[in-house]
Amino acid sequence: MYKLIIIGSGPAGLTAGIYASRANLEPLVIEGKTPGGQLIWTTVVENFPGFVDGVLGPKLVSDMKKQAEKFGTKVISENVLSVDFKNRPFKVVTDSGTYEAESIIIASGARSRMLNLPNEDKYLSKGVHTCATCDGVFYRNKEVIIVGGGDAAMEEANFLAKFATKVYVMHRKDILNASQVMQDRSKANPKIELVLNSEIKEYLGVDHLESVKVFNNQTNETKEMKINGVFMAIGHIPNTEIYNGQLELGKMGYIEAKNNVFTEIEGVFVAGDVADWRYRQAITAAGLGCMAAMEAEKYLASKE
Repeated sequence: MYKLIIIGSGPAGLTAGIYASRANLEPLVIEGKTPGGQLIWTTVVENFPGFVDGVLGPKLVSDMKKQAEKFGTKVISENVLSVDFKNRPFKVVTDSGTYEAESIIIASGARSRMLNLPNEDKYLSKGVHTCATCDGVFYRNKEVIIVGGGDAAMEEANFLAKFATKVYVMHRKDILNASQVMQDRSKANPKIELVLNSEIKEYLGVDHLESVKVFNNQTNETKEMKINGVFMAIGHIPNTEIYNGQLELGKMGYIEAKNNVFTEIEGVFVAGDVADWRYRQAITAAGLGCMAAMEAEKYLASKE
């Protein structure tokens, strides 16, 4: 029986652990399938305050974990299979057992939609990326591909054009899904070129991405394209499957937070990308983790 269980171990979950353990709540953090969250796929993080020369994504979350454990957070490497928020105490079932808690912070994050091609994991952070804001600066004077056709793809294409010499926006359809104003902005940028009716079918390279095979679904032709980097902009999938029937899920399956971190169930809070479809940054996730822990502390104090 724990006062507080935190589901997830990215910046939101670990920051919540730091604040909760400093408040003597002795929280339990359940790491989940991807310990450290999406930051483990990020090379150098240069936009997290306090790191003048940047910091490796895995090191950043590793240090957060050590800091949380220093103050008394217990971290276990298990995967949550189901939850019961209908009865009290709340129950969290993992692949190793069942844990009970008076309060819960959900920080299970989200995952990028990928192309699910062979060896895709091999090239993550070695030419294949999921965040232009995070990794675009490493492609100065290089050529990159943005996969997607919505507003997010147009926004990231314009961001990458600040660094890259050429940005190809690759979309499998013959028309873009993006709003007209975003399309016009991209088309007006001389560095951006639209590649429609096209899909990446294979990644090529030895230690890092060097080229891709592109299939034109209109002409049925396949060609190899030399490229330095590929950025996904086809959306994210919140890790909310286990909360079906337990919480109300809103837009695109994300948890709808009330006043930033509250859910409709008293004592159950939410933080980070699992509820944030807009910003999805390490610093915003950490901030929400702090807020969730402080609210959990207030909630538990009110029950004593």
